Amino acid sequence: MEFTLAAPGFDQPGVYRITVTGHLDVAWSEILHDMAIVNGGEPEAAYTTVTGRLPDQAALMGVLNALYDRHVAVLAVERLAAA
Repeated sequence: MEFTLAAPGFDQPGVYRITVTGHLDVAWSEILHDMAIVNGGEPEAAYTTVTGRLPDQAALMGVLNALYDRHVAVLAVERLAAA
């Protein structure tokens, strides 16, 4: 699957990719609106990408708040559109 960057729509659905520090267990997917979780990097530079479709930016804020509440550092947030 290939994605390109797209202009955000506040109340429109979108595909988002969020990169965080450390590795997340796949069980986090339920907390994060069923987004896909892929771990990467070496132990000293571990990161996780969380990717999935969200109904709007309010849902995106819910995901970001869930990460914040659990003290997970966010490295990047990207809105993607299907190519």
